[in-house]
Amino acid sequence: MAGSTLRVGWFQLDLAWEAPTLNAVRIERWLSEYGSEAEVWVLPEMWSTGFSMNTQIAEEEPGPSLRLMQAWAATYQALFIGSLMVRVGGSTRNRAYTVFPDGGYKFYDKRHLFRMAEEHHWYTAGKEQLLIEWRGWYIAPLICYDLRFPVWSRRTSKYAYDLLIYVSNWPAVRHAHWESLLRARAIENQAYVLGVNRIGEDATGHSYLGGSALYDFQGRECLNAGTAEGVFFYTLSQTELYAYREKFPAWQDADTFVLLSDLS
Repeated sequence: MAGSTLRVGWFQLDLAWEAPTLNAVRIERWLSEYGSEAEVWVLPEMWSTGFSMNTQIAEEEPGPSLRLMQAWAATYQALFIGSLMVRVGGSTRNRAYTVFPDGGYKFYDKRHLFRMAEEHHWYTAGKEQLLIEWRGWYIAPLICYDLRFPVWSRRTSKYAYDLLIYVSNWPAVRHAHWESLLRARAIENQAYVLGVNRIGEDATGHSYLGGSALYDFQGRECLNAGTAEGVFFYTLSQTELYAYREKFPAWQDADTFVLLSDLS
């Protein structure tokens, strides 16, 4: 319903490399203390393994990590969003799940595969966007490298989100890009934008500064996690969001274009 608020929480942590059990234990420890504090919980990209190209460890669907997300969603009566390495038939996907409290789920497969890490050699790209309705809010989950491609992220009449989420493993060497692009996506789409990143160093030697951040519809930083490990929260206002769009309706003058998902 228009005018409502939405309490969003996210986890910023140093992911244990290819160790789903260790990562789950740490998340569960936080949930035991804070799990009831948010209506939506967001985890980093490949939260169970880190950004690994070792597709031999991919989980079948539904695998243990997805079942954990289902258990968490049921326990805390919240939406859980995060990506996993998943084997689907003869291909592997970097798949962002949105899991509901009743155990149901929807997914988005990462469209833009990070060729600099040869992700495109090991994973199959998705072709469709995903729009979720939850407690009167429209939420669109995307994954990391998708952030660099504004056409795919563009809010349209068919992709009319209130909150755009990027689950990520965004390296420190390009951290300035992370901050600038998140802010840009918020401004140009007149929507809340949340980027959830990891910290620490992975087994390939890449470092991550975190900087998980929420920007509002004017590109103002609501909350930035900095380099700290932990749990973070913010309450979004649909009243303020819709009022701003009405006052400054730049979206009405947006260019029209054809998405890959519209092509037959």
